[in-house]
Amino acid sequence: MERGLDRLEQLYRGAVVVIGIAWILDLPRFAGLSLTEVEWIGPVLGIAIAAALLKHPYREGRRWPDALLGLAAIGCWTFMSTQANAWLIDIRGYTADKVVPGIVALVLLMEGMRKVAGLPITILVWILIAYALAGFVLPQPLAAEALAPNDVVMYLYADSNGVPGRVMVIVATLVLAFIALGRVMEVGGAIRFFTDVAMALMGGRRGGPAKVAVLASSAFGSINGTAIGNIMSTGIVTIPLMKKSGMKPELAAAIEAVASNGGQFAPPVMGATAFLIAEFLGVGYAEVVLAALAPAVLYYVCLFLQVDAIAVRDGLHGLPRSELPRFGTVLRQGWIFLLPFAVLVWLLFFRALDPAWAALAAAAVLLALSVIRKRRLPRLAELREMLLGAGESMLPLVMIAGGAGIVIGVMNVTGAGFSLSIALGETGRNAGLFAMLLLTGAISIVLGMGMPTTAIYVVLSVVLAPALVEMGIVPMAAHLFIFYFGLLSFLTPPVAVASYVAAGLAGSGLWSTSWEGVKLAAMAYFLPFLWCYNPALLLEGSVFEIALAIGTALVAAALMARGMQARSRLSPLLSLRRAVALAAAVGVGGSTVWLGPAAPANLLVIGAGAGLAFALRSR
Repeated sequence: MERGLDRLEQLYRGAVVVIGIAWILDLPRFAGLSLTEVEWIGPVLGIAIAAALLKHPYREGRRWPDALLGLAAIGCWTFMSTQANAWLIDIRGYTADKVVPGIVALVLLMEGMRKVAGLPITILVWILIAYALAGFVLPQPLAAEALAPNDVVMYLYADSNGVPGRVMVIVATLVLAFIALGRVMEVGGAIRFFTDVAMALMGGRRGGPAKVAVLASSAFGSINGTAIGNIMSTGIVTIPLMKKSGMKPELAAAIEAVASNGGQFAPPVMGATAFLIAEFLGVGYAEVVLAALAPAVLYYVCLFLQVDAIAVRDGLHGLPRSELPRFGTVLRQGWIFLLPFAVLVWLLFFRALDPAWAALAAAAVLLALSVIRKRRLPRLAELREMLLGAGESMLPLVMIAGGAGIVIGVMNVTGAGFSLSIALGETGRNAGLFAMLLLTGAISIVLGMGMPTTAIYVVLSVVLAPALVEMGIVPMAAHLFIFYFGLLSFLTPPVAVASYVAAGLAGSGLWSTSWEGVKLAAMAYFLPFLWCYNPALLLEGSVFEIALAIGTALVAAALMARGMQARSRLSPLLSLRRAVALAAAVGVGGSTVWLGPAAPANLLVIGAGAGLAFALRSR
């Protein structure tokens, strides 16, 4: 029986991927079926819940209760899909035959989310559900509108502003397509290729293994889109190499954690969240990628310079040339992993193709090239690994998308989102924009602790972003601000999940690793404030303004790298070099704010800052 349930769980995982790809390719229309998004998304959600329940059973070896609950989830969500359009004109109202399946469907969704996405996000969503049902008893300004329980259940269950809404559709189509591309590359050997390229380019330089970690994790992380998955993929290679070169375990772990975390906002893929940002702002995916480009480059430049400063400070050398792969050989063997990137960029930015279609086209190109190179068709085991691996990666995202639908639905139906935006806006008007940004950044980090990336952004975009826009911040800048600070929760103590995972691989202390990670990611704490005051850093403005914004930020990154890794004989905190470098980094980085985004005096600041950075270089 257990073997049969294993196959059933695998069937569910594969079905989520196959149904999603079929929808992207518009196969139902070619088959003569006219389906709406709600009619299609319900079965996908039900199957994903069933797979999640079977994958994480209540009791190993006795999973038939989980299988029965999974069938109930499929039945309830499919029932919603088949009836949702009819319910729009049903004059009987919300009767028991509609509400009871809705309750069962929502409870099973929450249980599936608890099993695959963890307790923090699940508890938060349960609190919001309770708020929707009983928030009217709270005092003002916390009170919610009084709603009938049946209305709440049906709004979340069947309304396009609830669970079967845009977030769920985006995850089940756009995100699925890029996950499929990532799995094809991973199964084909992309991790090894990117690591070998980084080894060939950087392995022989001072601090070579650490620079390999930065390069490989940024490249693969852009596809993978998850900090933890990136650490477990590249960190198992780079962390031992860094330790072997003489680097302290906590530094090795922190470098890998910071490099891997940055992959979530590194173009061209940026994980699942880029699609949500584009959807919430009503802009094209390419616009989000372009806006995120300069900050991502500056993030990695600062990290790379810090790694170099650490190597000089601690006398770390590169690996012997005899132990490194040759770049030409690596490129000849793995060039097929670069061509899909070129296809993806061409289709997205020059042909303006739908991102899901572009990702599937890139995956198809990679599969075709693999067949040509290997002179054989993919083995059944390889195709199975791609399909089931993509399905496994989709499970937490689908559960989180369902939870995100509940969050958005509750915020809409209770008016809580509007009330919170007003409260935060009032804080900004009374205390000033900078104080409001500090508060928003702190809230983003706290709310993001222990939550998956997609869930972090959805919650914060509903609660915090409107208040920032109300204060006059450009919408793209506001959404990227909360996105960055939400991701920094992966590195910021006390719940620095990425740092803790990397520390486990390195055998280092959790707190020492996370504090090293905070220093290495210092630029990510600074940049969001800059682009809120000067969106030219997001490539919004004249060419001269953009050049000044990037130039001052680049010099600030160099100064920050010098300051963060400077030490004195007495205490690192009392280092004069550190104080001067960090103060100069803030002054130079913010010069377009103090002097104006197009002020020619910024050129003098860039020159002076660059001279100081050169004078303070590590020796």
